[in-house]
Amino acid sequence: MATYDLIRDLPVEIDGYELVGLEQPFGPEFVRATTQIELRGGGEAGVGEDVTYDGLDHVTFQAEGKDLPLAGTWTLESFFAHLDEQELWPAPPVREPSVLYRRWAFESAALDLALRQAGRSLADVLGREAKPLNFVVSMRLSGFEREGPENADRVHRMLERYPGTRFKLDPTNSWTQELIDELAATGKVDTLDLKGFYRGTPVDVETDPELYRMCVEGFPDAYLEDPDVTDETKPILDPVADRVTWDAPIHTIADVEERPWRPKVINIKPSRVGPLRELFALYDWAEREGIAVYGGGQSELGVGRDHIQYLASIFHPDTPNDTAPGAYNNPDLQESLPQSPLEPRIAATGFRREQET
Repeated sequence: MATYDLIRDLPVEIDGYELVGLEQPFGPEFVRATTQIELRGGGEAGVGEDVTYDGLDHVTFQAEGKDLPLAGTWTLESFFAHLDEQELWPAPPVREPSVLYRRWAFESAALDLALRQAGRSLADVLGREAKPLNFVVSMRLSGFEREGPENADRVHRMLERYPGTRFKLDPTNSWTQELIDELAATGKVDTLDLKGFYRGTPVDVETDPELYRMCVEGFPDAYLEDPDVTDETKPILDPVADRVTWDAPIHTIADVEERPWRPKVINIKPSRVGPLRELFALYDWAEREGIAVYGGGQSELGVGRDHIQYLASIFHPDTPNDTAPGAYNNPDLQESLPQSPLEPRIAATGFRREQET
């Protein structure tokens, strides 16, 4: 049976909802904002997180998105169809992919609520075991600072405190061969995110074939995520196509099939896919096709991080999941952070992890 078919008929009763704004500074020039969506009904609450990146979208949504007609008795399938008819965006989004992020927030909240009302967990309904979750720490070496050459200090500081940490790093145009050699010598880099699909964002990287060559040769075992495939970079990437993986362009099965090479592994971010029907179809397809999956995060501030950890723990716990606890993203590294592998600690009911005591 398809995974989606296991949840589509779950009943859900909705009395109302609330929008809760979350914020966290990640540097002097970047404050992350998200919106937590809390659906309520039958004495329970189900929670999802809209990880749209543009703060203006959250301000508008939190001010003008409070009167959607969501109350009623539904199945998850009928509620999702009802969402198709609602205006979830009081104003057009700054960026088109944000439409999927908000849809994911509503659907994950509804799934959580339906499961809590049913007194069951998602793992139980899907018949999957939650396993300890392997995770990597994803970062740009300079954080959100853009000036000056980058160095490996953040990596070394983290390894001093948490020597078992493994990394997903964002190469930039300031990387030198010396820096690459220093990072490679740690033996801790699993993935390089080349950011080849980003334009007009704080994390843009100008496509540089020499940077690609240095990364390919300097990290012979690392995944190469989201390269910009051009006439200049394709000859560099062709011999290592098995290591090329994709994230930003992946929303549906068709998106994977359209890649220049058939991937051996892909990054599935639930919020980037959006609807649960599409997400579970993508998981099912990858499993049938023998394509490995690792999960990815979007700097979630609330329950959204729990959701991606939960899904990774039941679908792909052993891959280099970019699902580290959110505290690893804080500018000041804390003491006593959970380390990989992360115990699943799923709650007895709902689509959520147990709260730490």
